[in-house]
Amino acid sequence: MKERIIRAVAGTFVLTSIALAYFVNVHWIWLGVFVGANLLQSSFTKFCPLEKILDAFKIG
Repeated sequence: MKERIIRAVAGTFVLTSIALAYFVNVHWIWLGVFVGANLLQSSFTKFCPLEKILDAFKIG
C-alpha cells in the first residue's frame, strides 16, 4: 500500500509541476526535476523521505 501512495504522490507532483510550468512560470519545472531526482536516488539508496513521513503517521 505504501508503495502505491508514494507513486501516486510522485506522479501528482510531476504532473502539477508540468501544469504550473506551462501556465504560471517555467521555473516550476524544477519541482518535477527534484521529484525525479529523489525517485532516482531512492532506487539506489533505498531511502525515501515520503516513506519516512508515512511511517511517522502510521500510514500504509
